[in-house]
Amino acid sequence: MKVYSWNINGIRASAKAGFFDWLKNVDADIVFLQEVRALPEQLLQEQIEPFGYKSFWHPAEKKGYSGVSIYTRLPLKKEDILFGLGNMDFDREGRFIGLFYNNIFYGNAYFPNSQPEGKRLDYKLSFCHNLQNKLNELKKENISIVMSGDINIAHKEIDLANPKQNQKNPGFLPEERNWLTQFLNEGYLDAFRIFEKNGGHYTWWSNRPGVREKNIGWRIDSQFISEDLIQKIVSSKIHKDVLGSDHCPISIEIQ
Repeated sequence: MKVYSWNINGIRASAKAGFFDWLKNVDADIVFLQEVRALPEQLLQEQIEPFGYKSFWHPAEKKGYSGVSIYTRLPLKKEDILFGLGNMDFDREGRFIGLFYNNIFYGNAYFPNSQPEGKRLDYKLSFCHNLQNKLNELKKENISIVMSGDINIAHKEIDLANPKQNQKNPGFLPEERNWLTQFLNEGYLDAFRIFEKNGGHYTWWSNRPGVREKNIGWRIDSQFISEDLIQKIVSSKIHKDVLGSDHCPISIEIQ
């Protein structure tokens, strides 16, 4: 099972930058997208169901903002999809969607940005806890978890190029990092860190000239698995050379 995740920073802009060419060639079972910034009715039919994929959407109420979607080749129906967390504070912003397949829940989340000076920190932490509660409820039903998304948190100093300069910046605030530590201590694993212990691996770069070329980035896109899947995970990768967004795709492969 190949599961990709990518904050594409607007699917219509990303389409012009080659997203659908990438999708055609990537050979994925599931592709989770964050920050799609569009309603499905704003896309062409061949963009809704391209190359044997079907898609499911959970857009934000505000046009041109946020939103998540799924492209998949799995034989799924709408009743296999979980749209939102059941909390309108978050669901109106289109931040969560997921699917059930073979007793595994595959989730896709676009975590809020805590904003300069932590203006949305309380909102973000509330989202974090609501999502965690949802996943824990599923685990209690003996459902395994694969959670993907743009989490907007660099967990440790090795997860960003300039940790000292970013101590008070959104995405590296102590409250955010502490939540992620606590989440991982509750039976979840950071898939990428199973295979790679060193720094220098990032998923987001500023659009300022030269920043991506110099690899001055942050690892704020992640995939997590419940501990029961540890023997089934084959790989976890960051595809830093794929362009078309200020983020790059990440992927996980599970037997």
